[in-house]
Amino acid sequence: MENQRLVLILGGAAAVLTAVLVALLLMGGPDDGDGESGQTPVDRAGLQLDVTDPESLSADQQLRCFVGGQFVGMATLSQCAERNGISSQALDVGLDARGELTAIPFTPPPDLPPLVEETTPDPVPVETRPADPGPAPQVQQASGQRCMRHAGGEWREVGSMSLSACVQSLYSGRCEQLGGASYGRWGDTTLRLVPGRVEQSADNTNFRTIAPQARDCSIGDVR
Repeated sequence: MENQRLVLILGGAAAVLTAVLVALLLMGGPDDGDGESGQTPVDRAGLQLDVTDPESLSADQQLRCFVGGQFVGMATLSQCAERNGISSQALDVGLDARGELTAIPFTPPPDLPPLVEETTPDPVPVETRPADPGPAPQVQQASGQRCMRHAGGEWREVGSMSLSACVQSLYSGRCEQLGGASYGRWGDTTLRLVPGRVEQSADNTNFRTIAPQARDCSIGDVR
């Protein structure tokens, strides 16, 4: 009789333990392991910039428009540019921290660097001019044009090189935030790095894309 009671007690305990384990498993539910299932991708990754070329936007597409750093409402690209008193090419378009398409004015171009004045030596008087020593040796000229970087409010020489080499020297490994811009010069051309691309301008006002920039801040081929 006592053995029968012992068997019943052990069986009841096993049944209770099994029910508790099943309840714990059901209450645990799926766990993604990161504790952030309620966050959006933007919340998890912080500021995300997805640069959009202004030329690819439709004329009636609404953007979040900023003037003087302040949000002024929704507007088309041309309307936002008009509110800022600039052309639409001077607007940076991309996704802000909220994940919404936004238009913000670029940092304006700085004043152009001073022109390099070529100096000519004073003519030698005829009576003291030495005898003709023969043809002068040829001097190896630096290839390419003058490349300059604008930093700290001033223009700094980088060297003489091709356009592609100048772009890589100025901007490879460097990224800009939405609304930011870094300027340079190659010969008589203004260069500008903005989020996602490098641009150039012959008049320091109207810019066009000449090279894409990847998310790792590397610069693609100049075209």
